[in-house]
Amino acid sequence: MNKEFTFTLKSIRFDENYNPSESTRITTNFANLARGEKRQENLRNTLVMIDNRFNSLAHWDNPKGDRYSVELEIITVQLNIHIEGKADSFPVIEILKTNIVDKQTSERFEGIVGNNFSSYVRDFDFSVLLPEHNKKQTEFSLPDNFGEFHGNIFKCFLNSDVYKDNFNKTPVICLSVSSKNTYYRTGNEHPVLGIEYQQDELSLTDEYFSKMGLRARYFMPKNSVAPLAFYFSGDLLSDYTNLELVSTISTMETFQKIYRPEIYNANSAAGKEYQPSLNFQDYSLTRIVYDREERSQLAIEQGKFTEENFIKPYQRVLEQWTAASVL
Repeated sequence: MNKEFTFTLKSIRFDENYNPSESTRITTNFANLARGEKRQENLRNTLVMIDNRFNSLAHWDNPKGDRYSVELEIITVQLNIHIEGKADSFPVIEILKTNIVDKQTSERFEGIVGNNFSSYVRDFDFSVLLPEHNKKQTEFSLPDNFGEFHGNIFKCFLNSDVYKDNFNKTPVICLSVSSKNTYYRTGNEHPVLGIEYQQDELSLTDEYFSKMGLRARYFMPKNSVAPLAFYFSGDLLSDYTNLELVSTISTMETFQKIYRPEIYNANSAAGKEYQPSLNFQDYSLTRIVYDREERSQLAIEQGKFTEENFIKPYQRVLEQWTAASVL
């Protein structure tokens, strides 16, 4: 690692007492839950939903459906910059790490790192750079090399000693499927991930994550109503244990039920051919309070903050470093 650019990690537990740190993106799923008058109730209900979903999926040797619980850590990745006699740091990435507690054996073991993915630079790319670029276009298009800078930062983090010293496996990020694409059932079914879907074309998110070295597969777990998008770099089906996969599904499906109930808390399940829609009306709400419109506005503010404090001062020198580092 170049001594001018280093990564450090900060970790905080996500539980009913969680308070977002100053460096946390307030649009991040878990941070948004911890705001407002019902913050503690939101957090408590979310954790119960995660545990219940975990036990419903990990049903073997679990007759009462209460054998396991999931503990979550929020991992903040700081990029430290030491150039031209000055030092600075910026929170470039935030991810979640799952830990699994077997209450029957009193064992505690690691789940998967990744899960949720949060990035100030992605806020800049999608909420500032992309809209500004398309103001000048007659039809929608992407700026040149869109997502490459962000993707190279992510790759540098995965290749760093800091990542290798703290995590044993590559990350899996689990997101909503795209409402602009159509998904088709395949004949493949995994015992934990469920029914596999394929899509008709890559989404913008797929293309963006491919710059990070990640590709996607889409699975609808048992008793889910829509497929989830899993982004990974190795072999999703063989690199992780069943319980590790269950920890990611239970965590991220819970978040999606809260944030995209039209898709993930719909009252009917996806069929053989499926196009998600946020305009779908036949769905149920959770008891957890969330303001989606406010979140969209905050993403713009955070994108502009990133532009002023990270992109403008450091983009040129960081682009040179990251491009050289991932060759």
